[in-house]
Amino acid sequence: MADEEPKPLTYVPETVLKKRKSNEEWAIKKRERLEARRQGFKEDRKLIFKRAEQFIKEFRDKELDLVRMNRRTKLKRPLHINPEAKLLFVIRIGGTNDMHSKTRKILQLLRLRHIFNGVFVRANERTLDMLLKVQPYVTYGYPNLKSVKELVYKKGFGKVDKQKVPLTDNNIIEQALGKHNIICIEDIVHEVSTVGSHFKEVVDFLWPFRLNKPEGALQRKKQQFKDGGDSGNREDQINELISKMN
Repeated sequence: MADEEPKPLTYVPETVLKKRKSNEEWAIKKRERLEARRQGFKEDRKLIFKRAEQFIKEFRDKELDLVRMNRRTKLKRPLHINPEAKLLFVIRIGGTNDMHSKTRKILQLLRLRHIFNGVFVRANERTLDMLLKVQPYVTYGYPNLKSVKELVYKKGFGKVDKQKVPLTDNNIIEQALGKHNIICIEDIVHEVSTVGSHFKEVVDFLWPFRLNKPEGALQRKKQQFKDGGDSGNREDQINELISKMN
């Protein structure tokens, strides 16, 4: 039997071959895009659930902060302030993650808008009531003359036309406070340390002090200082903390 002759190959135009290849590549890319989209949907769902859990936790923490504030206010627990103390230096040590809006508002009234801001305040009933409400977020005490002087000289800035101005020129001080007979940086230190008759005008002129984060300190911010933590009244030991943060 004679061998059969091979059938001739069917001729396929080059344009058809290119089109087939193109279609195959497009199909592969389409499958890859669909798979990537499915994976993206899975990741998006995980992220949405994670964010929802985070929002719920933050909401609960903020509501808990409000409950604790109201509890402290109702109990009217004394802050054990030295009756002879006239001046306090308050430092904000807590952030905003679990902070209720009412707590944030009080800190703003105290001009403590940022963590590690510090301000001088008069030790009166109104101030003590505010400190009681925000106690987990602040620490405070009785600054001595050395601390007042170092803060004003090293970290002191004035507020002129809502701008932060360094206290390098006594003319700036005289223009802002000269009508109260305060004309130089030494007058500011004296007025603050003695809580003089123009104390309010001076501390309103002073920009809140921006302090440095102390190394190895403030590890237990919410626990009170008297219980081994960091918040609340440090009394005279505030001067040691000021020195570390100055």
